[in-house]
Amino acid sequence: MPQSRWISRSTLVVAGVFSAAALVGCTTTGDPQPAGTSAPTTSAAQGSKTTAAPTTTLEISDASATQLCELIKPELSSWRVQGPTIGKIGLNALVHQWGIQQGGINGHILQDKSIIDTVTTKSCPDVRQQAIEALGLPNLAAGIAF
Repeated sequence: MPQSRWISRSTLVVAGVFSAAALVGCTTTGDPQPAGTSAPTTSAAQGSKTTAAPTTTLEISDASATQLCELIKPELSSWRVQGPTIGKIGLNALVHQWGIQQGGINGHILQDKSIIDTVTTKSCPDVRQQAIEALGLPNLAAGIAF
């Protein structure tokens, strides 16, 4: 029975990694011109381009925060046994899954990985601390790589 559970998690992890790669591949490079349009080519026009995007504050509901904690808690023992390397892959898959369930906030999480620490510090500081210890991390944001 444990082997089939491992296969299911492995499948989930692989699916999460490929999904994350697909999301990263869908991001733009910052070129605001759609294909087929012409942009001014003078150096003044190029010099006035800004690449900084406005940042928005992401609000996570208490119910969503609790859901993240409930996803992490049952994984703690597995992460302790698997060790930090495999455990971090599991954390990434779990956070990716949670982000999709929250309306696809994965892009926000990538821009500000500390969201995960903020949410778990508020909702389940004990679970957060156990996850940090099991994964050998200074904080959960350090384990997010997707």
